[in-house]
Amino acid sequence: MASHGTRPTTTACNEIHDAVTTHTSISPSLLHRKSLEELFPPFLAEKVVAETIATFLLVFVTCGSAALSKSEAGAVSQLGASVAGGLIVTVMIYAVGHISGAHMNPAVTLAFAVSRHFPWIQVPFYISAQISGAMVSSFVLRELLHPITDLGTTTPSDTALKALVMEIVVTFCMMFVTSAVATDSKAVGELAGLAVGSAVCITSILAGPISGGSMNPARTLGPALASRNYDALWVYLLGPVVGTLLGAFSYSFIRMTEKQPLSTTTQKLSSFKLRRLQSQDMPSPLADASGRV
Repeated sequence: MASHGTRPTTTACNEIHDAVTTHTSISPSLLHRKSLEELFPPFLAEKVVAETIATFLLVFVTCGSAALSKSEAGAVSQLGASVAGGLIVTVMIYAVGHISGAHMNPAVTLAFAVSRHFPWIQVPFYISAQISGAMVSSFVLRELLHPITDLGTTTPSDTALKALVMEIVVTFCMMFVTSAVATDSKAVGELAGLAVGSAVCITSILAGPISGGSMNPARTLGPALASRNYDALWVYLLGPVVGTLLGAFSYSFIRMTEKQPLSTTTQKLSSFKLRRLQSQDMPSPLADASGRV
């Protein structure tokens, strides 16, 4: 992230910010309103709805195509299911990336927060929206694809350890690319959605025969509940989290090795929002040492 020595004037944009309580004398009513703003930042409802819809459609397409691929009819090939997963990620990034950041993945949200590119106060809201969207989508698929019982669940084809390693590696790849195009102002960001979608597609083709290529705890949890198949579920909850954290920190390390002037302010943003701000020549939001976004 590029750092700036001075803070730009505040501009009106659809971006969630963490409020910072000033240390001046204020009335109890203003203090109460300020505390509510800290708990419920502006435009939070819109962003939560965007994440819910995006995750719903992500699971609907990826798990639906995977279920059809595994069915006896074989209406969709395994390659087609992997391509469909990459395409829906690309489409959703361009559709809601400027609203919510288009995380669609609890592991991605957590990695952005840990690497200080996303405010912690919003993490529970985002993860709840993503899991809710995935679960609703999975149960809708169960009704639409009846009598198919395997709704695109991800299970190890061999040992759980092999599946865990594969999930860590492919999720690392996905998050490494995502960190580059979503958080680095020097990266080519015009085709950010295509880059991330391609990464998902490529890694899914590789990981599909071994682990199922989930890379997303919500994408695994929803179909597992709808299909009542909990085989090695822990692999797909732990693997993507480890992979995204490693991917985010690895790219942060590479970027910080460049010789750039340091500043007391650190730029923080919610994923692909940066690209819209840059393309419109708008100042991107800054964060000070207290964690303001």
